[in-house]
Formats: sequence, structure tokens, C-alpha cells
Amino acid sequence: MHLVLPFASALSPAAGQALSTLQLPALERLLARLAPARRDEGDELSLSPPHERVLARAWGWPEADDGLLPLAAQAARRDGLAVEPGDDGWALLSPAHWHVGTEQVSLGNPLALGLDHAFSRLLFDTLAPLFADGGWQLLWGAPTRWYARHPSLAELPSASLDRVIGRNVDLWLGSHPGARLVRRLQAEAQMTLHQHPLNEAREAEGLLPVNSFWLSGTGPTQPPAVTDGLQIDERLRGPALADDWTTWAEAWASLDAGPVAALLHRAEAGQAVQITLCGERHAQTFAPIDRPWWRRGLLAPRRENPAPWLADL
Repeated sequence: MHLVLPFASALSPAAGQALSTLQLPALERLLARLAPARRDEGDELSLSPPHERVLARAWGWPEADDGLLPLAAQAARRDGLAVEPGDDGWALLSPAHWHVGTEQVSLGNPLALGLDHAFSRLLFDTLAPLFADGGWQLLWGAPTRWYARHPSLAELPSASLDRVIGRNVDLWLGSHPGARLVRRLQAEAQMTLHQHPLNEAREAEGLLPVNSFWLSGTGPTQPPAVTDGLQIDERLRGPALADDWTTWAEAWASLDAGPVAALLHRAEAGQAVQITLCGERHAQTFAPIDRPWWRRGLLAPRRENPAPWLADL
């Protein structure tokens, strides 16, 4: 069993303060039974965050350039769409609200819009012709998950949605030649949706309009992911993206009492387990080791403080 925890740490001072308050007894005992294994090194400005790189490797995908992990095709399969290896490139299109501030334009979390099926489908049908004019095929997956297919998407690096939510979109649009077309489509979508009756109805109800989209998950299509023995728990994601570090700390406590404690019980029963902690820059995997005799039994360490590991991610 391999447990992967995205957003286990973050770099903001508020996140650091929340990190210093964590009490994670199950994780302390689990890390004492394991040892640092593979470490994924990166930085906070990479297009693909550490947890996506870890998952791609665990799924058996080949190493890829930054921003070319085909997670859109993987998500499309989960949504019931037909995806074959060697297909055109896929992209995830997330309908979103772009907040225009005095100094920057930031991307809101698409899930916070609360889009229902009917409203999102009307938006989808409104924007589909913009993509068809460029030879792109648009496909429906779910209210906040639309998909595009086009050969160029196999070679177009894109920033993960998890990198951009709550941040300045200009930092993540990229300089690849294919990104110019994406920016043009985003601009055309903004013009189409500005003062659109669908958005006027939302604003009349006090809701944020859907005024653009984000494109992510591009790259050469890979075979279906092999997920046996892999558990991904994303309960830290929402609070981290919302900068809600009190809720994030509460989510960590529930993780420790739930999946982490369950993994500890497996380890205590002699099963081989792994855990990977993912931050904004790096990911650290812990795996079983064969301890020397003088560090076994009563001499084995009982606890390993996770705080330094988490702070270094």
C-alpha cells in the first residue's frame, strides 16, 4: 500500500504557523518504522506540482518535461470518455472566474462556483464553436471538467490547475508558441461571456460569473494508469488552495487518525507500506528498511518527528 498526500505542506508564513501546531502521533510512529526513500526535487514555479509528478511515476508513465503530464486524458477516462494511447493530445478545460484586481488577474477555484449540470452545459454549448473554428474537439465530462482534443495539445506544456488557483494567471500562461492560441481562446471566451444572459442571471443572484477557463493536463496520451495499491487522499487540497490553514490543520488531524493510522496498522502487521508527503516544491517518500540488529525490537526508535520533513517540502 502506497499513500500519497498532496499539499502536505506549503511555503506561506501562515502555513508554516499552522504546521508548527500539528500533532500527528500516527505519522510519528509510522515514520519511525520507515526510512527516507525516493525524493522528488523541484521548485514552486514548476508547471507540474510534486504530487502530480509522483502520481505519474507511480502509474508507470515515462519521464516527461515539465507541464506535459497527460492528466487530462486520465481524468477523461474516469469521466467515461473513450481515450486510446496514441490519440490526439487532450486538455482539461476548467470553466472559471478570473478575478480582475488593480494589479493582477487571479484564478478562482472552479469548484467554488457551484456549477450545476444544466448551467454548465449551456456554457459549454456557448463556447464550443470558438474551439471548433480552430479544429479543436470539445467534449463534456462534468460541470467543472470539460475536455479538448487537438494534436498540438500533446506538445503544449500547461500549468496545473493546482498551481494557478488563487494566483496571478500571467505567471502561468507560458511562452510556448502554442500558448498564444490558448490565450486567444481565453480572450474570445471572455468577450463571449461578458454580459452574457447566463452570467447576468448568476450575478443577479449574487453569484460570481464564469468569465473564462483554464487549460491544463496536456501531454502525450499514455495507457490507463495502474492504481493497484495506490491511495491518494486529497482532503488537504481544498483548505490549502483557499489559504484556510485552520481547516487545513484540522484535515491533517483527520488524516492522521484515519488513513495514516490505517497505514501504521498495516506496517505493524508486517506489511510493506509507503507514504509520500508532497509540498509545493518537493515530495518525499518513506519506505521500509531492513534495520541493523541493534536498532530492532526494544532498541528501535518509537517516533520520528515529521515537522522538519514537512517544513522542507
